[in-house]
Amino acid sequence: MSTIGIFDSGSGGLSVYRELVKLLPDEHYVFFADNANCPYGEKPASFIRERGRAITDILLALGADLIVVACNTATAAAISTLREEYPEVPFIGMEPAVKPAALGTKSGVIGVLATAGTLKGSKYLNTRGQYEDNVKIVEHVGQGFVELVENGILDGEEAEKTVRASVQPLLDQGADILVLGCTHYPFLAPVIRRIAGPDVRIIDPAPAVARQTLRVMKERGIPVGDTSFSVDLYSSGDGTSLKRIFNYL
Repeated sequence: MSTIGIFDSGSGGLSVYRELVKLLPDEHYVFFADNANCPYGEKPASFIRERGRAITDILLALGADLIVVACNTATAAAISTLREEYPEVPFIGMEPAVKPAALGTKSGVIGVLATAGTLKGSKYLNTRGQYEDNVKIVEHVGQGFVELVENGILDGEEAEKTVRASVQPLLDQGADILVLGCTHYPFLAPVIRRIAGPDVRIIDPAPAVARQTLRVMKERGIPVGDTSFSVDLYSSGDGTSLKRIFNYL
């Protein structure tokens, strides 16, 4: 039986889990939410690397054959270290979806919504550097987005006010595509879409991560579809948010 391990700073990584299950419905999943330390966005990279090691050890002990780092900030801060320190473990991370946005923009301006940690990470900066000569890339931290999702506030006046404060500056600069650079943000996509309007495209990288997971499983010879679906949820802190968002899926 193959086991796919997934972790995030909190419950946002369930947006990736949701896409994984669509593509790989007959697998055993183990999801770990580091709710006790959420959000990661402003925390030091050294702290995030240490949490990555600890959670990797937990997922491996639970039988994970590969690990999806379903957190943009953790990918930026820790995935290179994890790959070096656990060479036998396949790790799949979050890829900033700048390329499809750059290729798809009509206005020549793309907006990136992400945490501060992701926007400062070398993975994002390298990707941005490949395309910023051809398109204008504008960025904004999704201030308060993670907290909204963790508290189950996915719509309503508070959600709209918080989301608008970060989305409107990108729209004002002409962005016609918005890249969601945090796995929590897709849960606010209906609010983002309402604020942005029908002419603005929203890119969620989770489906691409699911496709990459399938490719890696095939490359590494990890059996695909060899069991009936099951999922185990774990949390380092209060699991209320994790259960709430899981039930929302």
